[in-house]
Amino acid sequence: MFKNYLKIALKVLRRHKLFTFISLFGISFTLLVLIVVTSFIEHTLGPVTPETRLDRTLSVTMGRLKTEKGGTWNGPIFSPWFFQTYVKSMQTPQLISMSSFHHPTVVYKDKKKHDVDVKYVDGEFWQILDFNFLEGGSFDSRQVEDVAPVVVINEATRDKYFSGNSAVDSTLKLYGQDYRVIGVVENVSLLRIMPYSDVWLPMTHTKLDLHKPTLVGGIPGWYAMLLAADKSDLPKIRREFDQQMKQIEFPEGRFTEIHISAATYAEALTRNVLQSDESSVTPLLSFAIILMTLFLLLPTVNLVNINVSRIMERSSEIGVRKAFGASSWTLVGQFVIENVFITLIGGLISIILAVAILRLINDSGMIAHLHLVLNFRVFWVSMVIALFFGLLSGVYPAYKMSRMHPVTALRGGQS
Repeated sequence: MFKNYLKIALKVLRRHKLFTFISLFGISFTLLVLIVVTSFIEHTLGPVTPETRLDRTLSVTMGRLKTEKGGTWNGPIFSPWFFQTYVKSMQTPQLISMSSFHHPTVVYKDKKKHDVDVKYVDGEFWQILDFNFLEGGSFDSRQVEDVAPVVVINEATRDKYFSGNSAVDSTLKLYGQDYRVIGVVENVSLLRIMPYSDVWLPMTHTKLDLHKPTLVGGIPGWYAMLLAADKSDLPKIRREFDQQMKQIEFPEGRFTEIHISAATYAEALTRNVLQSDESSVTPLLSFAIILMTLFLLLPTVNLVNINVSRIMERSSEIGVRKAFGASSWTLVGQFVIENVFITLIGGLISIILAVAILRLINDSGMIAHLHLVLNFRVFWVSMVIALFFGLLSGVYPAYKMSRMHPVTALRGGQS
């Protein structure tokens, strides 16, 4: 029976090429957009190298400072002194790292200019993040304290500056100083804001006064990562951090309130976007689900209309089958299977198109070291969405058709 339904579905697709094209286009285009967006989200917030421990990592990044006159400072604004005094002194986390965000600069080799992004980090940075080292290794806390002239670079910088040759123990000239390359890591995407850079320097090489008592830091901004020994320790870390913030001092004298939390990067982003003190990503996630639902609903409504038209054209077939005893459930099952079949075809088309488009996006260079992939999680989510899409757009017209009286159906749906 099921095999016969598939044969009928194929014949119907060939017979109504315009309807088939419109249906497949609507399904494949909608799912294509969802797949690409899902890949971006996975690539930005998912647990991928070097952020493989996201399930037990919190960060201190974005926050707000309020002044006596009601003014607000917002964003990743906090200083190294703030992180050294109130964050790195915490006891619950297994490891705590303080680092700068990346900032652009240029290096020269053989009179050629190369644009690179530089980040200042501490020794714990390399312990929390799981970089894939292609050569050498990282610097440690002792080398940071000793202001050792060492540097870690990524694969792209090695290819540009050293023409792809081995870079370890070679010299990189940066800010008028020679640094010895001690490690080369695999490229990290710009969308992974915590680990991303082209060049990593010990944080003690920054020209910023790391010990100046001020809450507001300078460019490029600073952040902290807190690694828990176990996921169960995350609530304890949050509570300890909140206690630390109750002891905050305001050395500038102009600030009266601080709003910041130890949170995941997604939670911090939600707080910043919604200007809220709540760390939950639920509001932003709910908004995204609503948008996705509306995005799916529009093509679904169109498909329902197309399916109703297609089914009404087959009213004579329906009438004959009902006259020979076919039940409503049998007819509903047939048309739902047909609709799911065409939806899954559209889903497979969208997968093929997505692979091509993701490759084009990766090769475009519009985002540094971007590497979007169509992994199995994205694939199965897409296929489940396709199945849901097919059922949603096929049940109503199938049910309407199955309730039609045989005589009415034989008359083309006219009473």
